[in-house]
Amino acid sequence: MVQKYESPVRIYKYPFELVVAAYERRFPTCPQMPIVLDCEIIEDNVFDNGARRDTKRRCKIAVEAPYLIKKIIGVDVVYFIQQNFLDMKTRTLNIEATNESFATRVEIFEKCRYYAHPENPDWTCFDQTATLDIKNFFGIEHSMEKMGMKQYTQTTLKGKEIIEFFVNELKQEGITHVDRWVDDATVTSTTAGTATNTTPPEKPPLCRDNSILDADYIAKYLGQLTPLQESKLVQLRKRFEHGTSEHPEPDYQTLLRFLRARDFSIDKATGMLQESLQWRKEQRIDSILGEYKTPAVVEKYFPGGWHHHDKDGRPLYILRLGTMDVKGLLKSVGEDELLKLTLHICEEGLRLMKEATKLFGKPVWNWCLLVDLDGLSMRHLWRPGVKALLRIIETVEKNYPETMGRVLIVRAPRVFPVLWTIVSTFIDENTRSKFLFFGGPDCMHAEDGIEQYIDTDKIPSFLGGSCNTLIHEGGLVPKHLYKSESIEETNGAIQAHDHHGLYKAVDLKPGQLFELLIRNTDPKSVLTWDFEVLKNDTLFAVFHTEKEIEQSGNDDFSSVFDGPDFKEGTSYKKIEQSVKCRPKEGVQGSHEMASTGTYVLQWMCPPSCDGPAQLMYFHEILSSANYKGSMTSLQSGFSSNSLQSR
Repeated sequence: MVQKYESPVRIYKYPFELVVAAYERRFPTCPQMPIVLDCEIIEDNVFDNGARRDTKRRCKIAVEAPYLIKKIIGVDVVYFIQQNFLDMKTRTLNIEATNESFATRVEIFEKCRYYAHPENPDWTCFDQTATLDIKNFFGIEHSMEKMGMKQYTQTTLKGKEIIEFFVNELKQEGITHVDRWVDDATVTSTTAGTATNTTPPEKPPLCRDNSILDADYIAKYLGQLTPLQESKLVQLRKRFEHGTSEHPEPDYQTLLRFLRARDFSIDKATGMLQESLQWRKEQRIDSILGEYKTPAVVEKYFPGGWHHHDKDGRPLYILRLGTMDVKGLLKSVGEDELLKLTLHICEEGLRLMKEATKLFGKPVWNWCLLVDLDGLSMRHLWRPGVKALLRIIETVEKNYPETMGRVLIVRAPRVFPVLWTIVSTFIDENTRSKFLFFGGPDCMHAEDGIEQYIDTDKIPSFLGGSCNTLIHEGGLVPKHLYKSESIEETNGAIQAHDHHGLYKAVDLKPGQLFELLIRNTDPKSVLTWDFEVLKNDTLFAVFHTEKEIEQSGNDDFSSVFDGPDFKEGTSYKKIEQSVKCRPKEGVQGSHEMASTGTYVLQWMCPPSCDGPAQLMYFHEILSSANYKGSMTSLQSGFSSNSLQSR
């Protein structure tokens, strides 16, 4: 039975000529291969003015086998014939080896190849194959096959170690470069390619003509990559190497981010990057750092900004989302302006990452986001605000992949699971894995606190640290700064925007009720609501019953619970106490529906009002699977069923 071995392609980050010089040093013996006792050159010929060299060696190999097998075969050493075919013009070295001993009983054939990397001429590739066919070997053929292939596999694994050893030996002798063969060379020596210690002029990190990736550049600007990843990076660059002054070609950091986002699939990364480059051109993103002017309301009320670096050197951005007036900012500057603000922050992040790379002398290709949720309430779940947030997330995910290195969520309150459930499904899975949650009030000193990730002297004072920051608390945006309202007055009548059909309008006369019945068959699901009172006071409450219930008839001044079969506290319960909502106030809330049955959202215009009330409302049910599954790490931090907030 023929046994076959084929190695994966191995890559050396050295030029072919230097690898060949290192390879020649392993003869006649080398310490890493003690079983090779001697190698004698029996033929050596040079052709084409030194471009080609054919060398034939007879190698003496020690038999590494148990004593009994040695006794059976009657020898302690065997001989192999190795032939090398070196072509300096094409930069290839082909090696063939066959066994001389026991040739009638065993056939061993090995073929190896060193060759210049097809994408990076300053690297060298190596591959090898071998076959073992034991025909008749003293009745122990099967044992010899196993032992032979095992020994061969172990020996081939040492190959890279040997080349690296002799390359380092050359460097210690001052030999860091071996000239390439040229047509007018006069070298006719039958020895190995002559090595020199002449160092060529320093070249730039990127050689545009040959798409060369310098090893030092990789280490300093890109970080650790496997040879396959580096090869794919060079291949992707070739697809975008013809840039223009209007649309310059992407740098290696950008190419690498898009490759990572698509699991190093060159075709998928190409498609994603092409779409992003077209988007950047249409939106003039390359000019945003110079042209963007921060609106005055954003400067005063947007609670976010850059703040030093984390312990890994990443630029640190802090957003005090809990004190941010999402509705006020959205109504003051609009959704497009908030998106533009976010893109400006992302572009700043790219610039700061490059500066951090130079500052710390190591690759920094993403940034850290710290989100302070102290003060977060259900008002942050205002539907148009969530819609704007999802649009921002989608845009950033598509055009700034792999820029988020770590997200620290601190002082997360009990309402956070609802917001996270809505938002997390739109965040890439790889990005979600970078989120770290700190639910307690003391996120600094607690075990596994943020001191693990941010130097103590850089933790902001509002989180218990000693570092002052210019990032303010935000606060409510005055309504006189609003550019658009939820309502418009036309001929004395109030008209409400329905936010693309999500919201519904209700008019209530004094004393009139409006009840929304939600039948639940999914225990532990979450009921959320959002409404805005447009005119006159309104009372709001939430009830639950397990009894069968039907919508009331034409009498809008009575409740579904006014029948003789219902008694509060027995057949139904008020699970959210009544609150009075004033005109222009918005209320957002949620309730974990622990059991099945019917839940009732009730609005009422008090009988004492001097006119009708008007409101816009929206409700949604989050399934138990989504709600529970997305926040398992925070379950213990949220004990109350009621998450209502005004």
